Amino acid sequence: MATALVSGGAGFIGSHLCDRLLAEGYRVVAVDDLTTGRIANLAEARSYGKQFTFTHMDIRSEGIRTLAARHKPDVIYHLAAQASVEASMRDPLADASINVIGLLNVLEAAAGASVRKVVVAGSGGTLYGNPRRFPVKEIARRGAHPVSPYGITKKVAEDYLMFYRRRHEVDFTMLALGNVYGPRQDPHGEAGVVAIFGQKMLSGQAPMIFGDGEQTRDYVYVDDTVHAFALAAERGSGEVVNIGTGVQTSVNRIFEVIAGLTGFARPAVYGPPREGDVRRSALSNELAAAELGWKPWTGIEAGLKATVESLRPR
Repeated sequence: MATALVSGGAGFIGSHLCDRLLAEGYRVVAVDDLTTGRIANLAEARSYGKQFTFTHMDIRSEGIRTLAARHKPDVIYHLAAQASVEASMRDPLADASINVIGLLNVLEAAAGASVRKVVVAGSGGTLYGNPRRFPVKEIARRGAHPVSPYGITKKVAEDYLMFYRRRHEVDFTMLALGNVYGPRQDPHGEAGVVAIFGQKMLSGQAPMIFGDGEQTRDYVYVDDTVHAFALAAERGSGEVVNIGTGVQTSVNRIFEVIAGLTGFARPAVYGPPREGDVRRSALSNELAAAELGWKPWTGIEAGLKATVESLRPR
C-alpha cells in the first residue's frame, strides 16, 4: 500500500485530497496545525481507521522530518500555507516564515526520507502579478513581478524545488491554482470570496465587495482541483502547471449568482480596494491537459450551487 503525507490535511483542499487518496487505496498521513484547518473536515478520512493518521503539527517543526522518516511516504502533498494576500501585506515576515521556511522544512523531510515526489500547491492568482495577456500561460512567470509577499513566496518556491530536485533527486510538480472554491471552504477567514458571500447572504447580511467588483478571478471547483493533485503524483515531472478554467469571472458576477441561489435581494456593500490584489486573472490549462491529462469539468453555476448548499444550516 502506497503512503502519502498531506501537509495542511485538515484544511479546505487538503481534507478533500485526503478523502480522494484514501478512496484510491493510499495510506494517508495528514499534518495540520489547525490554524485554519478543522478536525471536522476529516470526518470521512477518519472513518478509514488505521489507513489514516492525523498529526497536529506546524510544518516548521522538526517533527515533520521525524514523521517522514517514520512513515516513508512515496509522495508528499504540500498544501499547508499562509494563504491570505491581505495577511501577507500586513506581516511579510510571518508569511515568509510559513511559506518559505515551512516549504524548506518539508523538502528537507522529503530528502531525508528519500521521498520520490513532492506535489506543491502554488498560486496562479498571484504568481504572475498583473499580466497583459489572458488566459495566462506558465511561461509568463519568467520575469513576472508578484504584487504581494504571498505571491513572492510562491514564485521563489520553484527555485527551491528545482534545487532539491538537482541536489537530492526529489521530483516535484507545482500546481499554480486558480481561486479554488467548494464545500468546506472557510466562510469566516480572509480568503474565499465564494464561501464568505454564501454564508453572509444565507444569514441575511450584505457581503462587502472590495473595489468596484469588476476585478476577475479564475474560479476552479475543489473536486476538479483535487483530481489534478492526484494526477500529479505520476505526471508533470519538474513542471509548474496552471490549474484553472481559463475563464475570467468578476466578483460582481459571483455576487449575482449567489444572490440568486440564496434569494438575497439586497445590494452588495462596496469598500475600498485591497492592497496587493491583482486586477484580472485567468489561467491557461493547455499545459495541464498535455502534462497531467487534466481539464476542469465543473461549471461555475453548478459549483456555486453545490457550495451554497453545503453552507445551508443542517
